[in-house]
Amino acid sequence: MQLSLAPLHTDVCAGPSAGAAFWVHTEDNLRVRFALWTPEDAKGTVLIFPGRTEYVEKYGPAASELAQRGFATVAIDWRGQGMADRMLDDPRVGHVVDFLDYQKDLAAVMDGLAHFDLPKPFYLLGHSMGGCIGLRALQNGLDVDACAFSAPMWGIGIAPYLRPIAWALSHSMPAAGQGHRITPTTFPEPYVHVSPFEDNKLTTDPQMFQMLQDQLTAHPRLSLGGPSLVWLREALVETQELAKLDAPDLSCTTFLGSNERIVHVERIHERMDGWKNSKLIVIENGEHEVMMETPEIRKTVFDGLAEAFS
Repeated sequence: MQLSLAPLHTDVCAGPSAGAAFWVHTEDNLRVRFALWTPEDAKGTVLIFPGRTEYVEKYGPAASELAQRGFATVAIDWRGQGMADRMLDDPRVGHVVDFLDYQKDLAAVMDGLAHFDLPKPFYLLGHSMGGCIGLRALQNGLDVDACAFSAPMWGIGIAPYLRPIAWALSHSMPAAGQGHRITPTTFPEPYVHVSPFEDNKLTTDPQMFQMLQDQLTAHPRLSLGGPSLVWLREALVETQELAKLDAPDLSCTTFLGSNERIVHVERIHERMDGWKNSKLIVIENGEHEVMMETPEIRKTVFDGLAEAFS
């Protein structure tokens, strides 16, 4: 396993001081990045699986919250985003050839983590797309003691009348050699740069929204816009396949904002209703990013995570 130091933009990270980032190479020879924060006397390690468009620096504040509660943190740049290798000539478009390729990224990171004496046990925390990747990883036998999710992408929030169109376009356009094109209604620019704070779908906290804008302004390489049509096809297929599988035999806590408008809310309720030893916590007035919501909501979420991982 080739492991080397990678940049960690601490000027926009706001994470614990004991942070570092590393490059690893996947079995199909792509370079991905992971960051770890290892406070002294940590009682376990939380593996954060970020959502689409995200990057490890975005989880600096989360790592600080978890460190205050006694946990080390690992976060991953999936292929096609953050500082990991991008998949298309236009780096602004999110792309993956096969959704299961994200498991190759995870395998490379887990091999890399074996070089460190991280505190056990491990816990999984998957946000949005990371919740989809995480559920598949659990089905594949990821060795964690408990799991938690934030607005997991167990389905994409598409209006019912548009769903057949999304399926048709995401299959027909790649068949015509146009799968690299950005999905209609999305933009090449990052969401936080094209959408105003008012009525945004991420957070009701203006400071956190500003932090996201400032991070991408300071480090444009971290920016990512909408997904490709191939990504959309692969996400639709993967979430459909995961919905057919039984829940893992593992303790699970899921957080969901009451105003969620990005992922498929009904799929989350259906999954959690059938998951033994699980808890669904609906955050009143919360948007998609409950870990980046108001201070009161953040305290509720991270206290809940500490309880779930105790």
